[in-house]
Amino acid sequence: MQKQAQPLISHQSGPLNGTVTPPGDKSISHRAIMLGGIANGTTNITGLLEGEDVLCTVAALKALGATITKQGSSWQVKGTGLQNMRAPDSVVDVGNSGTSARLLIGLLGTQKFSSSFTGDASLCKRPMGRVMTPLEQMGSTFVSEVGGRLPLTVTGAAQPKPISYQLPVASAQVKSAIMLAALNAAGTTTVIEAAPTRDHTERMLRHFGVKVEVKPTAKGEAISVTGPVELTARDVIVPGDISSAAFPMVAALLRSGSHVTLQNVGLNPRRAGLVQTLQEMGADITLTNQREAGGEPVADLVVKGSVLRGVTVPADRAPSMIDEFPVLAMAAACATGTMRMCGLGELRVKESDRLALVADGLKACGVKVEIEGDDLIVHGNGQPPRGGATILTAMDHRIAMSFLVLGIATSAPVTIDDGSYIATSFPTFIAMMNGLGAKISAL
Repeated sequence: MQKQAQPLISHQSGPLNGTVTPPGDKSISHRAIMLGGIANGTTNITGLLEGEDVLCTVAALKALGATITKQGSSWQVKGTGLQNMRAPDSVVDVGNSGTSARLLIGLLGTQKFSSSFTGDASLCKRPMGRVMTPLEQMGSTFVSEVGGRLPLTVTGAAQPKPISYQLPVASAQVKSAIMLAALNAAGTTTVIEAAPTRDHTERMLRHFGVKVEVKPTAKGEAISVTGPVELTARDVIVPGDISSAAFPMVAALLRSGSHVTLQNVGLNPRRAGLVQTLQEMGADITLTNQREAGGEPVADLVVKGSVLRGVTVPADRAPSMIDEFPVLAMAAACATGTMRMCGLGELRVKESDRLALVADGLKACGVKVEIEGDDLIVHGNGQPPRGGATILTAMDHRIAMSFLVLGIATSAPVTIDDGSYIATSFPTFIAMMNGLGAKISAL
C-alpha cells in the first residue's frame, strides 16, 4: 500500500549539542535475522534496527518457517536449519528494501521450492538482474517483470551448481546473494570482486560457524564458501549504523559551536570512508572508546562544528561510503572550494537515481553543481547556500534526510515533499535531530 506523503521543513538552527546513540546498523540487522533464521538453534540479537526495511526481513523469515519474537529490547530467532525452510504461503512483500529482496533471492535460489517477491513502487523500479545472472548459472530459474524487476518468482535449483563469478560492478548485495546461495550448493563457490565492498556477510557467516576463505588474486579479492553447510546459532550485538550516524555527524559539522557525541558507531573499515573523507575536509571528529562487538569494530565519535574545504574523493573509496554520498554532498555545499566525488555510478540504481536527485536539489538551493560521467562536482563558497527550495525525494529516505540536514545550515528553510520513507532506516531521525537542537517539523 502506498504511503501518504509527509512533507517536512527544516529551519536554520543554532549549534547542535548532546550525546546520542544511532539506530542499529541496517546491513548487519538484515544479516543477523537471515542467518539466525536459517541456523540450527536460537539466536539472540540486541541492538537490532527496528526500521521498516529490517521488519520486512523479519516477516520474510517468519514466512519461511523461522520463529521470531521480541522480549524487551532483545530479539529471539529460532532458526529452521538450512534444509528445513518451507515455501512461503503467499507473495513476500519486502517493501522498500533492496537488501531484503536481493539477499533473500540469493538464499532461496538454491532451495527446492518457488518463492515470489514484490515491493513498493520504488523497489519495483530497481534492477534485480545483477543477482539473477549468477544464480541462473547455479541453476535457479526466474520469472520477472521486464528488465529483471519485481514482482519476481524464483524457483530454486534442484541440484545447485557451485560457480566462480567475477562481479561486473562492485556490489555487496550481489556478493552476499551468491554467498547465501552457495550455502546449499555442493562444492566451492567463489565470488571475485575487483573493488572491495562491505564484508558484513563474510564476518557474520564466520560468526555462525561457516568457513569463508578470502584470497587475493590478479583479478581482485576472491571470497569462497564450500557447501552444503549448516549454521549454528550465535548471539549477535548490532553496532550503531554509520550510515545513520552520518546525518547528525554532518549536521554538527555545519553549525559552529556544535559538540555532539555519537555512541556505539560501527566502523567497519569497508564502511568508514565517510569519516576519513570528512577528516580530510577539515572536520573535527575524534574516535574514542574504540572496541570490538560481534566481530565488528566500534567506537564513539566526538564531532565539533568545523570549517570544511572541498577535496577529491577517489573512485576506489566509493564502495566504502556509497550510501553516505548524498549527505556528504550537503557538507560539500557548505565547504570552501570544489569538491569532486568520483565513481558514483552505483547511486543511479539505489532507491532512486540519487546522483540526479542530489544534483537537482542542490541546484534548487543555490549551489553550483555538475555531473561529469559518474562524478559529482560541488562548488562551495565557504558559506551555507540560501536554501528556500522544496526537494523532490522520489520516495528515497537518504535524499529526504540529507536535505533536512542541509536546512539546518541554510539561511532559508528547506522543505522535502515526503518524509514518510525515513522510517525505513531511521524511525527516530526527527526526534534525535531535534533533541540535538535541530528545527525539523511537519508542514
